[in-house]
Amino acid sequence: MSLPPFRLDRIGIVMMSAVGDAVHVMPIIHALKAHAPTSRISWVLQPGPATLVRGHPLVDDIVLFDRSKGWRGFLETRSALASRPFDVVLGLQVYFKAGLITGFTRAPIKLGFDRERARDANWLFTTHRIAPHAGQHVQDQYFEFLDALAVPHGAPEWTLGPWNDEERSWQRDFLAQFDRPIAPIVVATSKPAKDWMPERWADVCHVLWNEYGLQPVLVGGKSPREVAAESIILQRAPMAHSALGSGLRKLSAILDGAAVALSPDTGPLHLAVALRTPVISLLGYTNPKRVGPYDFAHDLMIDAYGDPGEDYPLDMTYRLDRLPRITVDDVVQRLAHWRTHYADTRLAQLTARGLISR
Repeated sequence: MSLPPFRLDRIGIVMMSAVGDAVHVMPIIHALKAHAPTSRISWVLQPGPATLVRGHPLVDDIVLFDRSKGWRGFLETRSALASRPFDVVLGLQVYFKAGLITGFTRAPIKLGFDRERARDANWLFTTHRIAPHAGQHVQDQYFEFLDALAVPHGAPEWTLGPWNDEERSWQRDFLAQFDRPIAPIVVATSKPAKDWMPERWADVCHVLWNEYGLQPVLVGGKSPREVAAESIILQRAPMAHSALGSGLRKLSAILDGAAVALSPDTGPLHLAVALRTPVISLLGYTNPKRVGPYDFAHDLMIDAYGDPGEDYPLDMTYRLDRLPRITVDDVVQRLAHWRTHYADTRLAQLTARGLISR
């Protein structure tokens, strides 16, 4: 539906949950600020991804939604939004809880997804909707909102990583403890079906150490599955260093200083892409055409989602039991590709920044 005349002085964004989605929102904010530099952008976020975004120079205001508080969390967010009128609200998240939050906002234009793509009757909470469109990568899907607002955009822009002196100092101290460049490994995700086996990660650690002169660093949170994977990997590959539980800001600094990262489909994968850190990605449960690396390191991706030669559709279908198809040799082959096509440039970048010495 066409939009009435609107201003972009006060913009609200509803995208609350996953870290990967928060990373994909950043190019939207860059484009909005480039088009309307004096606009004030308020972003509704859950506490986890909010730690990554807080302090970002283009994000003027964060409204927290704490899902763990149940209905009290909704009431607190509604109260916070009551004093923040907007010209336009972008409902980038399609689930019912996000629809409720969008409904709490005050704006003449609440722009959301078309009815077919809006899940859980999410479209009921918006006043206007973007045009129907065939399936796209998540990043392109968010760009549709800019198109609806006639906001120009090109290649995505991100500004993430250590932003202040304290964080940059922590990054230098962290990297200085190793006598070789680091290779972070994301040991687990939010869903077991996305995870690769820790025994195979341990085998990869030996390859990184012995054949590539890289320091394996385990990264992620402290969930029971992550801790269990950490235990298995460290037992089988004692040269690995664990940085589990560092938090998102420090994880960003670790990825920013890495020679190469390795990750299944989870937030740190997209964070590495945004930081322009070469990342070997392992996908099988989720559709790579929709959620794979967007515009960088696509040639380092291992696609276990499709069968050999399969032209699978771009949809939301999940495929179980695909990650075990990925072998250690598959990862080793991508490491060889990294060494040929990325290593020299990446190591030169890290050297020029004073993060490693060669």
